[in-house]
Amino acid sequence: MKTRNFALAISIWSAIISAASAGGGPENVFLVVNPKSQDSLTIANHFIHLRQIPGGNVLYLPFDPKTEDILVDPLRSKILIPIFETIQSRRLSAQIDYIAYSCDFPYRIVCNSDLRKIGVSLSPDDAPASDKVKLTGVLPHLNPVLLSQSLPVASLNGLTYLYQSVLKEEPENYLDLHSNYYMRLPTPEQVEIPSIGFRSAWQFGPNGELVESNGKSYMLSVLLGITFGRGNTVDEIVQYLKRSAASDCSHPSGTIYFVQNTDVRSRARHHLFPDAVKELEKLGVSAQIINGTVPINKNDVQGVVMGTSDFDWKASGSTILPGAICEDFTSFGGVMTIGAQQTPLTEFLRYGAAGASGTVTEPIAILNKFPLPSIQLHYARGCSLAEAFFQSIYAPYQILIVGDPLCRPWANIPNVKVSGIKPDDKVKGTLTITPTATTPSGQGIDHFELFVNGSRATQCKPGQSLVLDSTLLPDGYQELRIVAVEAGPIQSQGRVILPIITDNSGRSIEAKVTSQDVIRPDNPLTIEVNSPGSIGVIVLQNSRIVGRLPGENGQIKIQAADLGSGPVRLQVIGLGQGGPKTHVLAPPIVITVETSDTNNNNASDSNQS
Repeated sequence: MKTRNFALAISIWSAIISAASAGGGPENVFLVVNPKSQDSLTIANHFIHLRQIPGGNVLYLPFDPKTEDILVDPLRSKILIPIFETIQSRRLSAQIDYIAYSCDFPYRIVCNSDLRKIGVSLSPDDAPASDKVKLTGVLPHLNPVLLSQSLPVASLNGLTYLYQSVLKEEPENYLDLHSNYYMRLPTPEQVEIPSIGFRSAWQFGPNGELVESNGKSYMLSVLLGITFGRGNTVDEIVQYLKRSAASDCSHPSGTIYFVQNTDVRSRARHHLFPDAVKELEKLGVSAQIINGTVPINKNDVQGVVMGTSDFDWKASGSTILPGAICEDFTSFGGVMTIGAQQTPLTEFLRYGAAGASGTVTEPIAILNKFPLPSIQLHYARGCSLAEAFFQSIYAPYQILIVGDPLCRPWANIPNVKVSGIKPDDKVKGTLTITPTATTPSGQGIDHFELFVNGSRATQCKPGQSLVLDSTLLPDGYQELRIVAVEAGPIQSQGRVILPIITDNSGRSIEAKVTSQDVIRPDNPLTIEVNSPGSIGVIVLQNSRIVGRLPGENGQIKIQAADLGSGPVRLQVIGLGQGGPKTHVLAPPIVITVETSDTNNNNASDSNQS
């Protein structure tokens, strides 16, 4: 499929994407948590609460929290394969577009074994790497020593995004300087840089056009936080996640600053600044090109694009507003090891940015490895933070992106209403739900989707109804999510969440906490359960079993520290004799686990390899 002009491209994109949502929502996020790390559990608890992530979209994947680097083969076998197998086994493949990692996973990937498979010599004394690496865009005149040093190291989220080539063990594709077809190449027919949402099921052609076959697919990926070495404290991470969630649809009035100076780190992107400012101003978003290394005494920083090796944000006197993307073109911004050179990306997050990025090794000042200034344009048009980042980077394999992937300050978020059902209704048989929605801009609605307990069940067009056969569900508590998807290329989402009780088989369950709702981590949590006819009872924290009871009634004790600090949601399920349809679900139990005095809240003392 060839792109003839911008208008035609938009119409083709709209036709392809109308069958599924984009724009990003909690149902589209798969969150990976390290249960061996209190920090990882705590950050995940807060993100799940803030973003209403469904419990089935959470994977607890044990990993040594002291591991900063990992080889590419263990990355495949111990991280990527378990993630994608779990998504498939939970029947979430059709809805997951984001893989977000909580903290304490290895963020740097060493790819030596893959490179050797394509004949790359990793010793500076061998033949020049540029003679042996057939990578599109790698120029022969680049220093072979630098190539051999920088090529083997990639980021966790970069290789997760490029998972197809990584799982196929095709480094010639994932190291390509134009590996990301979601980042569209400019064409003569385009009068402006287009922005679209994202679906992992979409296939992209080499110019960024959507194709029906033989294209490339990806998976958006971001780390919520980094607590290694030069990373952030847990409290800093929780605070910027809270600020980010609160900034959605705020349409902020701050200014996006493009900072220029004579450093090559800055000059590499200067030629792109004027067009970015022009396009932002068309949207009514304030944008300025200023001289220096960092904005000075600016109290309205809604975003920043910089190029400098070192900076001190606190000393600048400037204020980062909620929802801001801040990024710096420099070599070691994504290196978290204590004693590393240059200012790390975490400095922006410490002072409230929603997201920041940096490379995990020397990137040799290759422009394709960094976000282009258009990142701020995609964001200001309503894309999520993750969509904006990945639409602006041609070669993302070395970029470490940290922050809130769902943050979307300029999104046109639909306001959803439904008829045919009310919160806490007790229902039987077939449900007919009629949704309606409006948007702040007056943009129409493309379609509605119904999620049951986090899984997409059905969809309908405006004016139609969503139909659900409740007899296919177990008795008890169910969570319905009715999601409205905005018409147009961004396809921002809005939702209403309705709890209901199904009662088709006469099953019942009672579950209550006998301890306080706020509990110290060194105290046990006690749940008293009565579920007549159940052969046993389990307690889930999202997707993992944290408590069990043989028989139909009794007490379940759970050590609060095992849950992590912060807001925790527990689901108590009475097990029937005939499989999942015969189970019965109690309403969720929501508690808060206090922060432990021993929790690691100081990045300088955090686990390091």
